Amino acid sequence: MITPRVFVDFHNADVEGRLRLNCIGTIEDLANQSIELQDGRLLTLYSEDLEVDGVVQFSEDEKLWVAAIDWDQIRQVEDFVVQAKV
Repeated sequence: MITPRVFVDFHNADVEGRLRLNCIGTIEDLANQSIELQDGRLLTLYSEDLEVDGVVQFSEDEKLWVAAIDWDQIRQVEDFVVQAKV
């Protein structure tokens, strides 16, 4: 099973270090991929050249969806260029 890749803002974390899933880029990615958030769902979260795997949780304190991540597992993703043959 392929883990969906969803945009996040790595600067938008709650006090527990979980990434909030409420920025416009996140909402657009979720809608475009028809992803329904639910507790325990796995996502690959990205922003520009960074990505990390996370587990979706509902924050009862803030009444919104978040993703628990391991901040030490954030990886840098190489930009890739697709070259067409002429």
